[in-house]
Amino acid sequence: MRANSGRGERKLEQALAALARALNACGAPWMIIGGIAIIARGVRRLTTDIDAVVQGDAVSVQAVIDALGEQGIAPRIERAVDFAQENLVLLVRHQPSGVDLDVSFGWTSFEVEALGQRARARYGKVSAPMASPEDLVVLKAMAARPKDLEDAAALLALYPAIDLGRVRSRLRELAAMANAPEVLDGLEAIVRSTSGATRKKVRSGKASRRRSRR
Repeated sequence: MRANSGRGERKLEQALAALARALNACGAPWMIIGGIAIIARGVRRLTTDIDAVVQGDAVSVQAVIDALGEQGIAPRIERAVDFAQENLVLLVRHQPSGVDLDVSFGWTSFEVEALGQRARARYGKVSAPMASPEDLVVLKAMAARPKDLEDAAALLALYPAIDLGRVRSRLRELAAMANAPEVLDGLEAIVRSTSGATRKKVRSGKASRRRSRR
């Protein structure tokens, strides 16, 4: 199983390197989101694909398609350009590795702001611009699947200085746009659970120190 995992990681590195070369060539701001970014920020988990976002008003869908093609990345559905223009996401595959990639076109004020706050991080041997932990919490809370909420909780535990006020504000804006107010409840649930776990850890540490002094 470890050997299979190692091969999978190498394929992801290969695909990520190709994606980075392609999006760098486009000249538009971009960053990695999703599982790869979560791992790069310190969360232990598995992933099999790659998600990225590029600033929508800085590049055309066709320009991204052309740049990806130069790196062996091709559409994995028919009428990929039409689909991307309608749904703001380009569904492609890195042909040499077989890794699927979703390249989103970001237009919201949150996405533009998040792109401005991106910072380079490593996945294996590949360095790429990644979403900040704070913005990943917003994205994961908005996606709201069980695994996404687990990722958000893990990030909140790893980065206790995250600005929850900004996270709540940005999530509220996205929830209103998507008519999905329930995602706010999901965020508050993981905030409560993370805060409770932190308090328990602090109490446990204090108890251990008292015992050690006896």
